[in-house]
Amino acid sequence: MKLIVGLGNPGPGYARNRHNVGYQCLERLASRHEMSFGRMMFKAMIASGSIDGTRVLLARPLTFMNLSGQSVRPLLRWYRVSLSDLLVVYDDLDLPLAKIRLRQKGSSGGHKGMASIIQELGSDEFARLRIGIGRPLHGEAPDYVLSDFTRDESIVMDAAFDQAVAAVETFLADGIDAAMNRFNLPDGETG
Repeated sequence: MKLIVGLGNPGPGYARNRHNVGYQCLERLASRHEMSFGRMMFKAMIASGSIDGTRVLLARPLTFMNLSGQSVRPLLRWYRVSLSDLLVVYDDLDLPLAKIRLRQKGSSGGHKGMASIIQELGSDEFARLRIGIGRPLHGEAPDYVLSDFTRDESIVMDAAFDQAVAAVETFLADGIDAAMNRFNLPDGETG
């Protein structure tokens, strides 16, 4: 079984925030594969099913971003999922808007949700898919990440979510190396 975790904050007020791209990506993935987030387990809304023959558990922690690890750790243990079968999807201020980037492992990069997961797991040896939200031109980063995308940005992000879903599907079918090779393209190139 593979565990795909999308980070975000629970509640309708946060639903379309930049900080919730992990939730938004998993919503699109679930919809595409006729899965629904109908159960709560270990402080997460989960959906389970099969994607191209692979058993998959999708999870959206309800702990609020900064405590995401409190949900991820017990899910991994309960389902006996190894770190190599975990993929975390989240927003990244340091990537340009709509750019996606996969990594096999690494630090939190200052992302508090990732820091919580790394702390709870005692390891940073798991795959992640970062979705760029860009940096604010004006104002502070905390206000920016908790704001919604503009109408024009939402159009651009629509294509980014399609790319992100395809990247998750590649991870599931062929592993993180194949997904990185296909989707970690130089600036200006598209997959």
